[in-house]
This record gives sequence, C-alpha cells and structure tokens, in this order.
Amino acid sequence: MNPPSAVLLVATREIGDVLLTTPLLRSMRRAWPLARIDVLVYRHKGGMLEGNPDCNAVIESDEHPDRAGYQRLLRRLFRRYDLAVTTQANDRGHLYALLAARRRVGLIPDLSWQSAWKRALCASWSLLDNVHTHTVLQNLMLAERLGITPRHEVVPPTGAEEDLERRLPLAWRTATPYAVLHPYPRWRYKRWTDAGWRALLQNLAERGWRVMLTGGSDAEEREYCATLAAQWPGIAVSLAGSIGFGALAHLLRKARVYVGPDTATTHLAAACGTPTLALYGPSNPVKWGPWPANGVSSAGLCTPSPWVMTTAHWQRVGNVLLLQGAGECVPCREEGCDRHRNSDSLCLTTLPAARVIAALDRLLANNQA
Repeated sequence: MNPPSAVLLVATREIGDVLLTTPLLRSMRRAWPLARIDVLVYRHKGGMLEGNPDCNAVIESDEHPDRAGYQRLLRRLFRRYDLAVTTQANDRGHLYALLAARRRVGLIPDLSWQSAWKRALCASWSLLDNVHTHTVLQNLMLAERLGITPRHEVVPPTGAEEDLERRLPLAWRTATPYAVLHPYPRWRYKRWTDAGWRALLQNLAERGWRVMLTGGSDAEEREYCATLAAQWPGIAVSLAGSIGFGALAHLLRKARVYVGPDTATTHLAAACGTPTLALYGPSNPVKWGPWPANGVSSAGLCTPSPWVMTTAHWQRVGNVLLLQGAGECVPCREEGCDRHRNSDSLCLTTLPAARVIAALDRLLANNQA
C-alpha cells in the first residue's frame, strides 16, 4: 500500500498486551518514518509506551465510556487517520478503527457469519489464533498484511529514572548485585505461595544480594510487598506502586536476575534483557510466554512461538527460563482450578521453593556461561 501519513494502532487491552504490540509499532515506524503513528489504549494502560520513540501520541479511553466519553473519543478519532490497525479482534476494536480511518487492517476472531462484518470492513485481515501462535507473532501477521517488514524486538519504555532517585537511597541505587521479585500479581490464579517467596528471598539474602520488590498501585499489592520487605530489613525494599514503567525498565536492566509470575512486569524484564525466571501455572506459554530480548533466532521465527507445550515443566529461550508447576493438566489455559480469576491454581500452590531455587541456579549458571 502507499505509505500513510497518519496511522492509528488500536491496542485496547491490558498493560502487558500493549507492550507486546511494540514490535508491530516498530515495524510500522521503520516502514513509514515520516508518518504520524498514534496508539489508542485503555486509560492507565499506556505506561509501557513511556518514551517509546516509535509512537507520536498515546490516546487513552475508558474501557467502558459513558455517552460523554464516546463523544470525546469520536471527536478525537473521526477520520483523522489514513490507516487504522487493530490488534484486537473484538467488536469495539474494529468499531474504533472504522471511526478513525477509511482504510483498515485487523485481527478477525473467526470465520463465522457473526464476524463477516469485520472481514468486510478490513482491506486485509489476519485470523486470530488464541492457542498456538505467540501474541507477538500474531500481531506481526498484520505487518505482513500491510506489506511491511516485521521487526521482532519488544521495545521497553524509557525515562523517569528520577523516580528511582527519589524512592531509593544512594546506597540502594548503587547496590550490586540485586534481584527484582514481583511476588503479587493482580489475579489470584497466577500467584505462587507466601512460603515460596519467603524461602526464595531468604536464599537471595544468603547469597549476599539485595532484593527489590515490585508491584502495582493496588493497596493490597502494596501492603503485601511492604510486609514481605519488612521481614528482611536492610536486604529488601518494596517499590510497589511507587515508580513508573520507564523507571522500572531502568531498574530491571541493571538487575542480576528477575523472578515473577505471568504478569506485565515479567514480559518487561524479558524485553530488557534481564535473566528472567518466569513462574507459570495455567497460562499457555506458547501464547503468553515472555518474549526474549532482541526477539528470537531466525530459525525460531519460522515457528508460531519460541515456546512449546512440554511435560518437562521448564524450558529456556535466550535470557528467559520458564518454569511451570507440575500436573498433567498444565497448562489448562483456564483462570485457576475453579475457573475464575480469584481462584487458586494447584500447579502453583504446590510448586516447591526448592524447584524454583534450582531453576534460578540453572538460569544464573547458563547466563554466566
């Protein structure tokens, strides 16, 4: 297609999903260096685009706008773009693309008659594979539909290092080595055990390392991290909810290792090149495994994902070691054993600290080699 002068990328989902759209964003920027490229995200979900050189502007919308919210969004988007690209196969993503541009490319959920209107609205489209294709490669299929060269690197946010300077004393800012742990994801079904995190933190303290705990701004997350850090005064400190993603990326780049569950911070750590130990339970690693820094090898790009379904319960790609809990049902791809986000996942609650520490030793040994 002719190079567009203004492009809207629709990435209205969670923070981690926004980060995983950055390879597509970079592909468009490299193909169309003079274009204005804006990204539409849900409110408070655009932090992963902080300082992103490929994005001109981040447009935020409420996830469920009221009438006034829709009117504001309509005035902001209506026919202001030559091209709209939606990484969302849902109705709203396609409607936003329709409002924004006369030419549209996007993901289609299926080939049913209910989705026929989405296929009709798109100049070109790609079929969503929610099981066997990694999200990064799924998004990059749209680059192929656009006729541009796909770029496979996930681009971390930058800037705001002064947040760390305000939050950490000088002794902590210069502390080496240190580990970063993310012990409390938003949804219960992704959580490891309290005893497991305490055992891991004790192991890191015995190595002579300091530990930075990260988390979201939710009061429950902040309280959990603060309580955990208080058990190791002078060794651990909580940064939960106190720094932005740009500062967090800066912290991660200098960390000796990162350990966390299936959460946006784990994807960010992998993208920053940090040796990353990802603790996965029911989540599908093929679709949602952390994307290694600088993409994967050219051979790996021929497959639908750098990760595979395996009964070995751990696998290593680049700077990431992915450890799964045991069980024949793993990964079940459900939201916990009771099939809702606030239920436990037996594969994680029975994951012993000894296995996690052994995986950490393997990750560190391979990284030194």
